[in-house]
Amino acid sequence: MQSLYEWDFKGRHDEMLAEILEHNIKEFGAGIDDPSFIAQLVKGVIDHVPELDKIIEKAAPQWPLDQIAIVDRNVLRLGLFELLFGNREEVPPKVAINEAIELAKSFGGDSSGKFVNGVLGTIYREIGEPGKDDSPKRKDKEASEEPEDNNQQEDSQS
Repeated sequence: MQSLYEWDFKGRHDEMLAEILEHNIKEFGAGIDDPSFIAQLVKGVIDHVPELDKIIEKAAPQWPLDQIAIVDRNVLRLGLFELLFGNREEVPPKVAINEAIELAKSFGGDSSGKFVNGVLGTIYREIGEPGKDDSPKRKDKEASEEPEDNNQQEDSQS
């Protein structure tokens, strides 16, 4: 997130990205075993910025992109990238949205969390709510048990 913010703030010059990433990983990524994930995520967002921005503009037409706070704009890009292009096995859509909301709450303004939630929630619904019906599988015992009350009601009505 910090790298996307800095890249956007400094004029969106792609040639600066490697230096920005290297600095931010050293500064903020202490203890991260494999920083390649960060680089892949940031590069993925930047490679898709034109298309991500069009989707954001469509989902929030009353907010021109240049009027959205830099933090919120990049949180939306990041969350939307994970929602549309991320590995849904690793990061399910609802998790991507919740992570974006938490980033917005932590680093954005007072209403950033609600704004990000509204925009990403709209997009999530428009793409058909992928993963909505995915739920943890029940244990075999629970799946095979039937409610006892239904059988008792049928017997008493006979």
